[in-house]
Parts: sequence; C-alpha cells; structure tokens
Amino acid sequence: MLSESMRRKLFYNTVMSQCFSSDGSCLVAGSLYGYVAVFEISKILRPLRTEYESRRPSYHIEAHPDSHVDSMVSTENFLVTGSIGEICGWDWKSVTSSKAEKTKASWTIKIPSENDSYDGAVVFSLAYCSANNLLYAGCNDSKIYVFSLEDGKLVTTLEGHTRFIHGLSLLDSGTQLASCSEDGTVRLWDLRKKENTNVLTPNLVDNIHRSRLGEWIGAVDFTEDWLLCGGGPKLSLWHMRTMQPATVFDLPDEGIYVAKIYEERIIAAGLASHVYNLTYQGEMLSSIPTSSDTTYTVVYQETPQRLFSIGGASNFLDICTNCNYRELSVQFAP
Repeated sequence: MLSESMRRKLFYNTVMSQCFSSDGSCLVAGSLYGYVAVFEISKILRPLRTEYESRRPSYHIEAHPDSHVDSMVSTENFLVTGSIGEICGWDWKSVTSSKAEKTKASWTIKIPSENDSYDGAVVFSLAYCSANNLLYAGCNDSKIYVFSLEDGKLVTTLEGHTRFIHGLSLLDSGTQLASCSEDGTVRLWDLRKKENTNVLTPNLVDNIHRSRLGEWIGAVDFTEDWLLCGGGPKLSLWHMRTMQPATVFDLPDEGIYVAKIYEERIIAAGLASHVYNLTYQGEMLSSIPTSSDTTYTVVYQETPQRLFSIGGASNFLDICTNCNYRELSVQFAP
C-alpha cells in the first residue's frame, strides 16, 4: 500500500512511460516518482457503480526508489523499465498478480557510467526486437546501448548523437533503427552493419524550423516507406526513399513528445492539451482533450481489447477505445 505522503505526492504526478502486458490484459504506467501502476483493463472499462467511485490501479510497484520510470517496453516474459543508470526486468506473471506489490526485479542491467559518474546514464527510451532478443537503450549520454536479453551483456554501442536521446523506433524486422535527439537530428542505423546510414536535421528546413522552440527532436517513428518526427521543429512526415519532407503539420503545439504512425494515420501530442489524430496529408481527423497540458506517452493495442492510453503531466491517464474521443480517465494513485 502507498503511504499517505506518497499519495499526496502522486496527486501532482507525471506519467513518463506506458506499455501493455504481453497478453494484453493489463495497462502499465511508470511515474516521475519511480512507481509503476498496473491496471487490469477489464476492470477499468467496467461502468462505475456509484458517482463517488473512481477507476484506479489494481497494484503499485516501487520499481525505482528515489528515481523515475523514464521508459518501458514489454517482452513475452518481462516488463522492462528504464531509469537512472539501470534497466530492470519484472516477470509478467508476478506483475499482473496479487504478488505484484511485493515483487522484486528478476534482473537488472547497469548502464555504463561516463566520467566515473556514480549514477550512470538516464535511459530515456527503450526499443525491443523479439526476432533477436536485443534491447536498445537511448540515453542522456548521447549513446544507444544494445544489450542481449539472453545474458544481459552489452553487445555494441551506437554513437553519433552529440546530446541526449529522446526517442527510438525499430522496424519489426530488426534491421533498422531510428533515433532522435536534443542535438536536433534524426539518425537512421543499419543494425546488420551497426552503422549510421542517414542523418536528418529538420530544423534546417524553412517551413519546419521554429526558432523560438529550438532544434531538439522529441519523438520519431518510421516504416519502410515513411519517417515521422517532431520536437521544437514542427511535426513532419518524410519519404524514406528520398529523405525529403512530404507533409509539414500545422498544429497548435509548443513542442512534440509523441509522434506515431498508426494504421495509415498519424498520432501526435506534446506541449498541448490535446492528442491529434491526422491523415498523412495533414487533415485533422480528431482532437482528443487530455487531463494535462503536456503529453509524454501514448500507447495502443488492438487485441484482446482495443485501447488507447494517454499519459503526461497529471495523475490521470486518459483512455480511448478509438481515436475519436476520450472515453474515460483513470487515476495513477488514489
């Protein structure tokens, strides 16, 4: 159970990361204060019995005490969380059961320290490739660390960015990775050759550049045909073949932290009080109001229950069962 002081603190919470359990039955969210909340989806979608009832997590895990849960991904067997200087794996069978609040990490990977730093680098972004069981960690020391989850060992380090890395995106094939950084660039990596193949600098394009917001890129996603990115520069969609911008989106945002390509549509959010659902050509399909004025994380799944979850600078997560409207909100902490 959470202490009263932690309950008060989490009332002013920020949700930094989210994912779904491997079987799709639970939504998991990580907070600024190091806690993980586990929501059973079947329970949060039930109608409330009284007007005074609220939708809350089934369990809380103190995953990273005195730190924060900056990133997370799901593997078949583990919830994987990234924080300051470490990555931890939590067995899904324990995390989604009555044992959750007493569970301990099944394994921990320490991030190499730079300049003898005691804490190690902060893991801002994680990407997992099931084809080869490799985990990619984008950190604030400008490096991408590649770990084997067979034994937890460092396989290689991808270097090229000069400032901290905000986001990673991985093709399903596991052959290409995209990364975006505070340095204003998006880099594409050939993972077979372990080398950087392309560098985009959106800030250098006149109709994408926003001088008052800076050059940083806060989010990236890509397919074999398209690349989507945004941050200080406007959200923009690029042709992978030509590496030229196809669409520049005109949104009422003050910076982009979420950029996702979903079912031939674009999902975008950031320093704004809405999540935007757009066509590739820039037509607004829907604008979903959020519980906070900044969104840091949006996750979605199709099965076994179609669900979108939106988290940010709030104690609430906004839940949608389609891209058109907010259906309900759940509390991270009571």
